[in-house]
Amino acid sequence: MPDEEIVRIYGKRWDIEVFFKMAKHHLNLEREVQLRDYDGMVAYTSLVFGRYLFLAVQQRFHDDPRSIGSLYYACCEEMHDLTLIEALQRLMSMALAKVRSTGEFAEKVINAMLDAIMGTAVSMLKSIQSSNALFT
Repeated sequence: MPDEEIVRIYGKRWDIEVFFKMAKHHLNLEREVQLRDYDGMVAYTSLVFGRYLFLAVQQRFHDDPRSIGSLYYACCEEMHDLTLIEALQRLMSMALAKVRSTGEFAEKVINAMLDAIMGTAVSMLKSIQSSNALFT
């Protein structure tokens, strides 16, 4: 096994060990109650793990700068969604730049291919829009 894989697996295992240590020592997983039946043990363990989840969420809100409430929403509002046509235009211009960099095709052939592709895409979008208008 490569060294990187061993370190990755050990890192995951270490997170689990830290979780159980926290549950045993700080959340009284072993010492708070004594149960003999399986259902009681499962229920109590679930309650302790629930406590851990609440504490982990609270710690994240306190320590993690990504959880500053309105900052996330402000960043999302700044982001602009592309329309399908804009995305296709960007893809085609990147493809055109790549083809031009090879220098193997004539400019007229490239423009004719792009016009055909974009024309087909636009006509497909118009037909989809018109069929959606019939059903609404």
